[in-house]
Amino acid sequence: MDQADQGETAAQGLYITATDAASGKTVVALGVAEAMSRRVRRLGVFRPVVPGGGAVDPVVDLIRTRYRIDEPYEDCVGTTYDAVHLDPARAVETIVDRYRALAARCEAVVVVGSDFTDAANTTEFGFNANVAANLALPVLLVVGGMERTPQDVAAVVRVSRQELTRLHATELAVIVNRVAPGEEDAVRREVATVFGPAAFGEQNPSPATLSSAIPSPAIPSPATLNTTDQAATPLVFTIPEVPGLTAPTIRDLARAADGRLISGDEALLDREAASLVVAAMSLPNVLDRLTEGVAIIAPGDRTAGLVPGLLAAHEAANFPALSGVFLTGGFTLPASVSRLLEGVSSPLPIIASGEDTLPTALHLAAVRGEITADHPGKVETALGAFARGVDTSALLNRLNVTRSVAVTPLMFQAQLLERARSQRRRIVLPEGSDDRILRAADIVARRGAADLVVLGEEEKVRARANALGLDLAGVRVVSPADSVLVEEFARVYTRLREHKGMTLDRARDIVQDVSYFGVMMVHTGRADGMVSGAVHTTAHTIRPAFEIIRTEPGVSVVSSVFFMLLADRVLVYGDCAVIPDPDAEQLADVAVSSARTAEAFGVQPRVAMLSYSSGESGSGKDVEKVREAAKLAHARDPDLPLEGPIQYDAAADPEVGALKLPGSVVAGRATVFIVPDLNTGNNLYKAVQRSAGAIAVGPVLQGLRKPVNDLSRGALVQDIVNTIVITAVQSQVETSEASEVGGQR
Repeated sequence: MDQADQGETAAQGLYITATDAASGKTVVALGVAEAMSRRVRRLGVFRPVVPGGGAVDPVVDLIRTRYRIDEPYEDCVGTTYDAVHLDPARAVETIVDRYRALAARCEAVVVVGSDFTDAANTTEFGFNANVAANLALPVLLVVGGMERTPQDVAAVVRVSRQELTRLHATELAVIVNRVAPGEEDAVRREVATVFGPAAFGEQNPSPATLSSAIPSPAIPSPATLNTTDQAATPLVFTIPEVPGLTAPTIRDLARAADGRLISGDEALLDREAASLVVAAMSLPNVLDRLTEGVAIIAPGDRTAGLVPGLLAAHEAANFPALSGVFLTGGFTLPASVSRLLEGVSSPLPIIASGEDTLPTALHLAAVRGEITADHPGKVETALGAFARGVDTSALLNRLNVTRSVAVTPLMFQAQLLERARSQRRRIVLPEGSDDRILRAADIVARRGAADLVVLGEEEKVRARANALGLDLAGVRVVSPADSVLVEEFARVYTRLREHKGMTLDRARDIVQDVSYFGVMMVHTGRADGMVSGAVHTTAHTIRPAFEIIRTEPGVSVVSSVFFMLLADRVLVYGDCAVIPDPDAEQLADVAVSSARTAEAFGVQPRVAMLSYSSGESGSGKDVEKVREAAKLAHARDPDLPLEGPIQYDAAADPEVGALKLPGSVVAGRATVFIVPDLNTGNNLYKAVQRSAGAIAVGPVLQGLRKPVNDLSRGALVQDIVNTIVITAVQSQVETSEASEVGGQR
């Protein structure tokens, strides 16, 4: 068997094709890639047909970039439209050969059909069906629901199925995208009627005999699933219309206008322009026409009064936030206006275009938003919409995409996100004054990973979010000075700390501190967890948790772990952040807590309690502490695979482990590494992070009754997103365990 044949057998593939150009197929391709990335280590993307001329296909670029696909771009595309026109049969043969070569190196491949941008688009759907059949891939049919009744959508599905059947392609599922909100159930019900027995017997001719001009190549490889799947009714999903996905960004508009940024924050070029207004009128009339996210097109020689007025409106809390300003005509700004822009430091993008106002307006009005690697906000919104509308587990189970034994960083993070979305938890973020927190909240909200509460004065928080181009519409903002909550929290805190001499007056002041206020929200059930520390110290973040939430029963200390995401597996290191020099009993607590944390996040715990000697080979105070801790941990959890003391090489390397501790179930196979002190732990995780290129996620606090997690003050936005998601999953675990205990009682 040659390499291509091996690849066809090994890789699971899915062919995504659409019935029309405006169906939003990229949203579906991105969502399927995200779902597959949670199960397989080696994901591939393939486009059978792309335009020629050397331009990089944006869908292939997006999926290769986001999911870190190492395959060269050239190996991810089949042929060009010109080649299809010249010799369709030969083009299909080329596509099949190139797909097989790619599939031989992948565990799963997302195949994205053509975009209906070709002049000969009357044959394009049939061509895609024919290619899917010859690649032996099931079809995921994407149908546009915009401006269509449920009956119209069902009619499109019906004729499309007839064409797929005629060309021997197997339909796995139908996704109706861009459905009018509120119509999802009606569309699903109507489409489901297509799959009844009568639908298979209808003889209505498909329109224009879509692929009559394309002969089938002499490659007998019809699309087949197993017998059960072939007979199964295709799955039907709907995704509602999300206006922001089709709206162009300011960056898109700037390219169309051949504009250059002369003022403002370049990061805000990725904000969507919800609408356009030509400001060829006086400032008061322009102000009356402002709406949220509007982009202004204005003559460049009318800047003296207009630009200051627009900047003021953008910053004003009682006016909508603008997305950008385009100044036309190629005029040079007056010196006074330039000086004003330098002084106000407004993030609002102001772009200069050399064209006159009318051509600029016409060009910008024709721009349609695309989801590309350059638009991270759109990507997050698209993935959130797909996750809400599509049961990815059902889809991949029907496709039979099996999980890889290896776990890559991307797989681990994607699986966490999926878990967080499955049972959404409410997480409070006390540091609403920090831009990183607001950006992370925007991402989490777009992905639907958690319900968020941000602490701060609502007017200020939302004004800053608007200035940054963020969408916090679904995020609740709560003031830590709210008189009703302050009074309630003060009384609760006074009761909790009465033994320490706490008074109600002192408590009122204390609970208005954002960390205490956030912890009180968790304690009183208004939130399920808290994430803080981007601005505040670790002590400031976790001290309220120690006082109010306290430790779990049977746990004497709060400790932490880092998830170390290596290229092919996830390891757990504890404690590298909280306890400077634990004694034997505390170290045993860390070991048992870390094992539970590992298991809760899908890592099978095999615990190595690290020291400078293995087994009985060494002695000394430090070794004896670890030896005693191992005995205590064994006593607390006799079934836990645990070895200690053990050296790192014996814990991690199978050959060394077999030599130093033959017969050990942990040696050489450890997944949870317990360090003897903070000095060792901090150096260890940073050394592995730098030398092995590992991603360190954490610290994740453990041992508290409810999850509270601390951020590094140098945390990046993605670090904050990861911590929010982990906190949400921790809350799910805590709730599940509490329910089990309650059931036993």
